[in-house]
Amino acid sequence: MKEKTINVLSFAGYFLMFVGIFSLYINDGLLLFSIPVIFFQLMGLVLMFWARITFRARSFHLTAQPTEGGLVTTGPYHFIRHPIYASVLLFAWAGIAGNLSFVNVLLGCVLSAGAIVRARCEETLVLIRYPEYRQYSEKTKRFIPYIV
Repeated sequence: MKEKTINVLSFAGYFLMFVGIFSLYINDGLLLFSIPVIFFQLMGLVLMFWARITFRARSFHLTAQPTEGGLVTTGPYHFIRHPIYASVLLFAWAGIAGNLSFVNVLLGCVLSAGAIVRARCEETLVLIRYPEYRQYSEKTKRFIPYIV
């Protein structure tokens, strides 16, 4: 697949994630003052901060673009390949579970589809820049350690 096509797909994935999160918020499907929901959402935030600290000062791009500096395989990246996307999904699905409705589940699926598209695009480009990514990806899961 050409890099331009990957970037378009990556942006589409980002857009789906944004639409999913924003729509969940507008639909009151994201936040709930419930101890279990707050607990899992805090876990999602902790995972996100841990991943950002581990990733250091590398920049964020709207499209999938591997950064310079080598492959990061420490911190949460030791267990999962996409901890930031995993944290967003954990945060959102905790809210959806607390505000269960057909519309919220549908929006969660839109968000999840965007994360999957985005992760696959990034993996394609990272593999080109860092051939050792293949071995790393065989040892780690995309979003949930030891499962998915």
